[in-house]
Amino acid sequence: MEEDIAVDKEMYQRLVGRLIYLSHTRPDIAFAVSLVSQFMHQPKEAHLQAALRIVQYLKGTPGRGILFKRNKMTWKSKKQSVVARSSAEAEFRAMAHGICELLWLKIILEDLKIKWDEPMRLYCDNKSAISIAHNPVQHDRTKHIEVDRHFIKEKLDSGMICTPYVSTQNQLADILTKGLNCTHFERIISKLGMENTYSPA
Repeated sequence: MEEDIAVDKEMYQRLVGRLIYLSHTRPDIAFAVSLVSQFMHQPKEAHLQAALRIVQYLKGTPGRGILFKRNKMTWKSKKQSVVARSSAEAEFRAMAHGICELLWLKIILEDLKIKWDEPMRLYCDNKSAISIAHNPVQHDRTKHIEVDRHFIKEKLDSGMICTPYVSTQNQLADILTKGLNCTHFERIISKLGMENTYSPA
């Protein structure tokens, strides 16, 4: 098949490398770029066409970009090093990593002499993961993640963090991890503070 034809690897890597760099200010392409970047070692014609569709999208939205404001959120997209047994477990492990990031930010604020006594918010769209975090009763399904569970529970009990539930419809991080329909995609882009610099003021 034509889609299975190998393409110039170096050319593909240069193109995708530039897209990865651009995705830092264009989170609207982050998910698509993460998909095409998985084929850097053996790119085929289908992968190149997918990368070129991202370029075509960028050409159609040249003025769009993220405006960094003082109340911006942080995000991180990373494959977990272990296989999760459920989506709740995957979210729970991600919560533990998120808390580590929050603790790091708190240390930076303290170094800058900025006092922050309110609980830091760690939003989660998985009710099961939030339930596991708050429930002190040991479940069979959480035995293998006990260290994470105790770590999260300790931070919750101390009031250092809180875990408000956010519905999937309002989960901004979905743009980084999922293919979304056009309406949902555009709504999240506007919530991220992405603005078109070419639009009239």
